Formats: sequence, structure tokens, C-alpha cells
Amino acid sequence: MRQILLTLLAGICLATPVLADGGHDHHAVPTLTNQTETTVSVQGNVVTLTFGPIDLPAAHDGDLAASMPKHSFQLPKDMYMVGYKTAVFTKEGKPLPKNYLHHILMLNNSKPSVSCEGEPLFFAGAGLEMTETRFPEGYGVKLAKSDHLMSIVAFYHKAPVTKDVMATFTMYMAPEGAPVKEMDVYQVGVNIVCFSKFSQRGPNQTDEGIEINSGVQVHREPLKFSMDGCVKFAYPHGHDELLMIGLDNMTRKQTLLRTVPDVDKDGTFLQFQPHQVYQDSQGFPVTKADDYEMVMVHHHPLQKKDAQHGMGNYLLYMTPGACPSTSPSPLALK
Repeated sequence: MRQILLTLLAGICLATPVLADGGHDHHAVPTLTNQTETTVSVQGNVVTLTFGPIDLPAAHDGDLAASMPKHSFQLPKDMYMVGYKTAVFTKEGKPLPKNYLHHILMLNNSKPSVSCEGEPLFFAGAGLEMTETRFPEGYGVKLAKSDHLMSIVAFYHKAPVTKDVMATFTMYMAPEGAPVKEMDVYQVGVNIVCFSKFSQRGPNQTDEGIEINSGVQVHREPLKFSMDGCVKFAYPHGHDELLMIGLDNMTRKQTLLRTVPDVDKDGTFLQFQPHQVYQDSQGFPVTKADDYEMVMVHHHPLQKKDAQHGMGNYLLYMTPGACPSTSPSPLALK
């Protein structure tokens, strides 16, 4: 692994550079002012963002809890993102635990969000789950040459003292000329997911999530979609002690998603197994007319005195309009 990462970092220095964006923020986004290095490279059909090195623990700044300043860039040509992955490691190439990473957010300042009115599009990202993502074949998210893209990264502020920490966010792109059906990106969650609404968070919710106290905790939030769509992929996000997150169509009494993570015996998050990450070229429908509900379930060990903070989110990748008439039952369990 160390040799692979060192090879990757060496390749970045030789890769085709992307265009720097001098700050053309079409939407206001919280940002830091101190400079820390972020680089972007394009090698064939792979775009890699490299963050750091940075010494941990690092403080968070702004509503999006960033550890480093935003990084704005443009791609050298129109491309379709068809998947992505995340890694966190030291400058020497030593892999680090997933929970050293708080989040990476990838924004398109040139395209408005469908789910968060007045905000730029949040088109990809990762938290401590760091799930590798591959969309169903033939589907992707368009990133145009003219789009002003931006990354925001945060490392866990309670991470132990660690020197020269780095992270990468790698986007897989469709080969040039390949037929791709374009998808919209829609974010949903039990906790508030739109940064422009963070001021509406209740006293039990911070940038770390919703406070989780002793025993089993169930949180539910109603949801209305602002578009009709056919969900092809659902990227889940959760924290330690999560037992399940789900999405239900309350009007039709259908469970659309039920995602259960692997956890350690004490509840420490390990991963979402591939069969728990929904992906299907047929997809399932969501509509503006129906009522939906997001739910998340946690268990906080009784002997733990300090509260945990939990999240239950999905990034839904969907084509606009109805699903094909041959679409299967919407339950996303495999």
C-alpha cells in the first residue's frame, strides 16, 4: 500500500494540470483564509485531488467545519464522473484510520442544487465511511469545462497528534465519447444537510451531528422531494454507533432504502459493505407528490458517559423523470 501511494503522489507531480479558478464563486460558501496546499491532477480518465500535508488535530472553521481553505478549479474539458474513492494517509504513504477524515465535499459553483435552494450543487463527497463508488454502467454526473468546481476538506478535530497527514479524493471519469446518461444529485438526511439552514438546527444538533445519548435512539424527519426522479445510486453516510439509516415512502407505505453498516463490538463504524450500497440501472422512483421520511437508529453503550453525535444521510444520484416501467420493487436491500 505504501508503495502504491508513493507512486500515486509521484504521478501527481507529472500529471496534466487543471485550470486554477481565481475565486469565481457563483454562490456564497463558508471558507478559511489561511493557505494549505491542495493539488489537482488529470491522468487519462482519472481526476485526483490531493490535500495536505497537514498536522492533526486541526481546528474546524466556518459552517462547513473546514480544516483547510477551499480549493477552486476547473477541468480541461467536459467530463462525466462515473465513480469516486477517498483515502487518508501520512506523507510517507502509511494508511490512517478512516475516522481521521471528517468529510470531503465536492461542490459545483456553476450549477444550483436541486435539494438545497440557493446553494451550489454538492455533487460528491465522503465522510469516515470512505465508500468506493461506482455508478451503474452508462450513468454519470456531468462536469463541464466551464464549471467552477470547489473542494472543502475537514479532518476529525479529535484525531491524535499526527504529523503530515494527507488525503486524496479520486474521481473516475467516463472515456471520452462514451454514451452517458446524465444524473442529478440530491442530498437527504435526518440531520440538516443544507448549510444555508444550519441556523435552524436544534439545540441537540451541531456540525458533528445529532446528539446520541444512552441506549437505543431513533430519529425521524419528514421529507418532500422538489423533483421527480429515478434513483440509480445512493451513497450512505453515518458515524460511530449507527445501526441503520433508511428512506421510506410514507404515502405508498414502501421502504426504499435500508442501509446497515458493519460496526465493531463497541459500535465503532467499520464500513458499508458493497451489498448495502444501493446501485441499480433500473432504479426506484421518487416524486414531488408523495410524502417521505428519513430514519436513523443508533445504540450508545450505557457505560459511555459522553454523548455521541450521529448522522444519517444519502447522496441520491438520479435521472430526472419517471423510472422505466420495468423497474423492480423499490426495496434497496440485496
